[in-house]
Amino acid sequence: MAGRGSKTLGFAVRNYARLLALPRMGSFNSAPKILNSDCQDEEVRLPEGISRHELIQFCQKHKQHYPLFKRSFRKAKEPYFSDYGIKYRKLNSYSKGCSDYISTPSTLRVFQWNVLAQALGRMNDNFARCPVQALDWESRKYKMVEEIVQYCPDVICLQEVDHFNYLKYVLGTQGYSGTFFPKPDSPCVYIDGNNGPDGCAIFYRTDKFDLLQFEYKVLEIWKVQSNQVALLVILKLRGTDQEICITTTHLKARTGVFLSTFRNEQGKDLIDFVSSHCGNRPVVLCGDFNAEPSEPVYSTVTNNSFLDLSSAYADCQPPDVSPCEPPYTTWKIRDEGEICHTIDYIFYSRKKLEVDAVLELPSGEDIGEDRVPSFCYPSDHFSLCTDFKLLC
Repeated sequence: MAGRGSKTLGFAVRNYARLLALPRMGSFNSAPKILNSDCQDEEVRLPEGISRHELIQFCQKHKQHYPLFKRSFRKAKEPYFSDYGIKYRKLNSYSKGCSDYISTPSTLRVFQWNVLAQALGRMNDNFARCPVQALDWESRKYKMVEEIVQYCPDVICLQEVDHFNYLKYVLGTQGYSGTFFPKPDSPCVYIDGNNGPDGCAIFYRTDKFDLLQFEYKVLEIWKVQSNQVALLVILKLRGTDQEICITTTHLKARTGVFLSTFRNEQGKDLIDFVSSHCGNRPVVLCGDFNAEPSEPVYSTVTNNSFLDLSSAYADCQPPDVSPCEPPYTTWKIRDEGEICHTIDYIFYSRKKLEVDAVLELPSGEDIGEDRVPSFCYPSDHFSLCTDFKLLC
């Protein structure tokens, strides 16, 4: 049996090596790389000392503005009303419970979002029902900022970032600092008019945290580097010296058994990467895993005994409901059909952090029949946001 398993693994490794030997991103093979620097937003200027509410108003006054979805936070272990007849407490998007979050040394609000790389969304992702104008960067970039800052997160984890300098500047006006790590062979750089490669970014509030360390890694599949990355920071809470480990990633996309196996191998490498740097600190691991909860990589993440991670959204359920993920974190219509599933997660150290609340997903009615992206929402993934209490 061991011999057959070894032969199977060897076959898979040889096939993966052959794939890597081919030019990457086959749909772009006929075009050379177009190496641009991240400089398309240099004209953006904001008033010095602009407040969060002023920034939100600035974003809303920009041309082609449509209101973002009104979403609410659901408290853990409390009944709530959903589309399925369950009960919850509705909060206004700008109420104290939602966007006017008050950060304390014992609380942590983490925001997770695949923002949709501009180059991919505009030229590659084939959104069949999205108006072309809604994918213009001038239309999207202010909605992106509004979606992030309205929830006052302490930590922001983003994927498919191809306008990092823009986010760094704008979020910097709100007291955030950030770090970025690109994919080694980003598909964005094969697209005319790109703004550089896409990758993962983490931002944090400088009035709450000191950055102690940051690490990055190109994830491996059977010891061979892939095109997916992970980014990790160690933050220290000012005033308490409590340290936390924040990691974000974006695993391989596409469906199929072979791709599911790839993602699981990336997940194993990801867990090893986090384990080698987190020490005894609380861990939050966010990202677009491109995998539904039934895929092996989900269990690889949640069944690791050293990290002891659990999913914030799965755990934030009423007392009479078993842990389960939301029905979707992305809902789009491409040329090949409608895609609605859960592939984005916020994992956390279940013995060192406690989930206090999560940001609800918008309803199908709110999203609309054309789904996302749209004039009302700038990405094909919905943001996730979790309030934690630190237990140590």
